[in-house]
Amino acid sequence: MIDDSPKDETSEILRAHAEKAEQYDRPATESLGALRKDGVFAQRTPRAYGGEWAGAETIARRLAGLGRACPSTAWIAGACVTAKNLVSRSFPGSRSDEFFADPDALFCGSGVPAGQGVRVAEGVRITGRWPNVSGCEDAAWAVLALAVEGTLSFTVVPVADLTVDRTWHMAGMRGTGSHSLVADDLLVPARRVAAASAFAAQDLLLYSITVLGPVVGAAKGALDATAAMFASDRKPFMSTYSRMGESPGARHWLAEATHLVNRAENTMLTIARAAESTGLSDADNARLHMELADAGRDCRSAVERMLDLHGASGFATGNVLQRYWRDVAVGSRHPHLNPYLAVERFGTALVSPENTD
Repeated sequence: MIDDSPKDETSEILRAHAEKAEQYDRPATESLGALRKDGVFAQRTPRAYGGEWAGAETIARRLAGLGRACPSTAWIAGACVTAKNLVSRSFPGSRSDEFFADPDALFCGSGVPAGQGVRVAEGVRITGRWPNVSGCEDAAWAVLALAVEGTLSFTVVPVADLTVDRTWHMAGMRGTGSHSLVADDLLVPARRVAAASAFAAQDLLLYSITVLGPVVGAAKGALDATAAMFASDRKPFMSTYSRMGESPGARHWLAEATHLVNRAENTMLTIARAAESTGLSDADNARLHMELADAGRDCRSAVERMLDLHGASGFATGNVLQRYWRDVAVGSRHPHLNPYLAVERFGTALVSPENTD
């Protein structure tokens, strides 16, 4: 059986350098080195190139485990999964040889077609600006969506050939280094450009799971901090209780928070298993994406209860809980977990002709 949890040493390194990642708006070098050593960046490198090509459930568990220590670094790992999956789908067979020469290389990317390409005799000249590219300062390759003479396409470019504009200044997930990548009339060999094809339902679910996994991990990390508070001599202020656990209300709030985190994790794993199946209908796909969005909201609700338990001290900059709170608040609002669009799409699927009598 595959061990789908991060090594204890890796988690400790991530935890130790989480504040450093926030300070510099990019993942810590030490944390990236630990992920590479642990094989995390090879999760969606094809086996033919020395990678693992891990399944969706294994990826979900690993990202949640990493997110428990440092959500931002786990997010980088998830973005690498998505980018490598896109490259393997868009450039099958020998066309991938140069991209996967190093199975542990960090990939980044953007599915937003924020660039233009023009075919010339030497290849394709691209110009564009792609925002929010997680891990771009530390990645070897970037897979970028663009329009090439009117055709939606993907190109894979060495990050060294692009300019990084440090635009990522956020309240949460600060350590993801999700800055902008810029190309200005960059010549790309034709072999590194491919027309895009429709995403399979399983791939779309995987991409959403790579977002949800770090969020679930962050909620679990917040729960660790809350459990530590209950184990300490902390007591509810302005009460006669000598410990937090003596309060029935505090125990109730802890139970609710734990239940919400567990439900979010169980939802994620159930959907990860569904992402490995075939034959999903449009209604199935829409329903599963709605459940993913609900799991993100469960994480937010859980952390709010934990903050209630901590009181104002939970927002102290030295309290790790406030970082998890910010990371959950930002990460759970990624477009892959958009709740109102998920409801909209599920409702549309329910009344489509193939789903009505």
